Amino acid sequence: MKAMEQTMHERVEHYWTNRSSSFLEQRTREFHSPLKDRWITEFEKYLPQKKLLKILDIGCGTGFFTGILSQMGHEVIGIDLTKEMIHLATVFAKQEKFDAQFLTMDAQNLAFADASFDIVIARNVTWTLPDVPKAYREWLRVLKKGGLLINIDGNYGASSMMDTSHLPQHHAHHHLSQDTLTECERIQRSLSISSEVRPQWDVQYLLNQEVDSLQIDRSISQRIYLEKDEFYNPTPLFLLCAKK
Repeated sequence: MKAMEQTMHERVEHYWTNRSSSFLEQRTREFHSPLKDRWITEFEKYLPQKKLLKILDIGCGTGFFTGILSQMGHEVIGIDLTKEMIHLATVFAKQEKFDAQFLTMDAQNLAFADASFDIVIARNVTWTLPDVPKAYREWLRVLKKGGLLINIDGNYGASSMMDTSHLPQHHAHHHLSQDTLTECERIQRSLSISSEVRPQWDVQYLLNQEVDSLQIDRSISQRIYLEKDEFYNPTPLFLLCAKK
């Protein structure tokens, strides 16, 4: 790993470790909000029905998607760069009574054999990565032939993380310190993915990889974030579903 990438890797890990303390409470509330059923509705559009799937949840944080997918009846492994997030994910699994495996792992360097998973899923992860092309190649590598890569993200490079004026009063970002917001902004501006127009860049890159077909949904935010509450995301999300 190059020295500059290593430094950025460490900064990203440190940033999310510092954020982890608030994640368990927030994701618990989100898990018991209407958003959970909305995400289930979205997943059901893509996941094969009446089939036990082996799923990798990349950048799982405290296990929000992992828990939903596990409770839908699938075998799920959640990975995250930060040890503290993984610790909290195990707490969350016990709290919400679902079975899943959690591992500390770099999304760009997966410790899994080729063709290990039916589904690889990530939410709000690629915008945080120093080397997104490498990550995409790794995610496709561990995906079985015919499997699905589902990436949910936003064009975060086009917005300022420090501007919270447009967020609802009780939004979680209002509770972040100025230093935390500043570091988030600095990391964002340092990452090459932030200079790309997304999801156009992602589509072009994936179509040049070992992908059989690709679907894109630009309106998912309109179905998920119906209320401007603490979970509201003002950056429109896109969902890419690539079939290997």
